Amino acid sequence: MMLGQNEDSKQLAIVKQKYGFDKPISTQYFYYLNDLSPISFHSNQPTDYTFLREGKYTATSLFTIGNTTTVFKFPYLRESFTKQGKNVSQVLAETLPNTFVLAVSAICLALLIGLILGVVSALYKDTWLDKLIQIVSTVGMSVPSFFSAILFAWLFGFVLHEYTNLEMTGSLYELDDYGEAMHIQWKNLILPAIVLGIRPLAVVIQLMRNSLLEVFNQDYIRTARAKGLSEFQIIKKHAIKNALNPVVTAISGWFASMLAGAVFVEYIFGWNGLGKEIVNALNTLDLPVIMGSVLIIALLFIIINIFVDIIYAWLDPKVTLE
Repeated sequence: MMLGQNEDSKQLAIVKQKYGFDKPISTQYFYYLNDLSPISFHSNQPTDYTFLREGKYTATSLFTIGNTTTVFKFPYLRESFTKQGKNVSQVLAETLPNTFVLAVSAICLALLIGLILGVVSALYKDTWLDKLIQIVSTVGMSVPSFFSAILFAWLFGFVLHEYTNLEMTGSLYELDDYGEAMHIQWKNLILPAIVLGIRPLAVVIQLMRNSLLEVFNQDYIRTARAKGLSEFQIIKKHAIKNALNPVVTAISGWFASMLAGAVFVEYIFGWNGLGKEIVNALNTLDLPVIMGSVLIIALLFIIINIFVDIIYAWLDPKVTLE
C-alpha cells in the first residue's frame, strides 16, 4: 500500500526492514513495547530496527552495556503508513485538541442546560412542565448521533442557512478565501457541539431530577425547611451538591467517550478531530494511527477516572482520598 504501483522486491525488502516486518511476530511485539516504554533498550548497530536514529526517537541516554544503550524517551507511536512517514504522535497532536474543544463545549452545554432543567423538573414534579421535560429528554436519549447530525446539518446548515449563517460542514481552523492562512471559525463549533451534547444533556436531566427528588426526602432537607429557609437556599446550599454524585459519574463517562472520538458527528460535520482521523485510518488500514489512537483513548479514560475520584472527595465528605 505504501509503495503503490512502484512496488518491487527490492523496495519491499527496504520497507520491511525499516518497520521491522522482516522479523518474527514475537520480535515485532517486543519492538512495539520497546517503542512505547519510556525506558527502552536500543542497539548501537545502524542496520538494526532499534538503532537510536536521530529524528526517530527523542531520547536521553542513561547507560550503555556492550552493544545496547538504555535510554529515557518520549513514547514512540511509530509512523503513519499513509501520511508520507508522518509520526503518529504528530497526527494525534493535530487532531486531539479539536476533539477536546468539541467535547468540552458539548459537555458544558449539557451540564448547564441539563442541571437547570433537572432542578426545574424536580421542583415541578408530576406537572405538565415536568412531563414535557421528561418527554424531550427521552427523545434526546433515543435519537442516534448520526441521525441528529445529518438532520441538524441539513436543517440549520442548508435549509435555514440564510438565517443562521451556519455551514453544513467545517472544522475549527479553516483556510481563508485566498488560501494563505488558517483562521478559527467558531461558528463551525455550534452545530456539532449541540448534536454531541444532546444525549448527555438528556442523561443529566434524568439523573439530576431523580437524584434531587431522593435528596428532598432526606431529614436534613426537612430540617432546613422547618427553619424557614427558602427553596432556593435549600437547593443551593444543601441539596444540589449532594445530588451531583450520579451526574458526575455519568458525565465523566460521556466526556471520556467524546474524547475517544465523536466518530459519527466529526465525520458528518467534517470536523478534523480524532474521531474523523480514526475513520480515515480504518478506511486506509493505517494501523499505527489506529493503535496510537486506542492507546491515547485508554490513557484519557484512566486520567479522567482519577480526576472523577478526586471530585467525589470534594462533593461527598464521607469519601476520603488515600
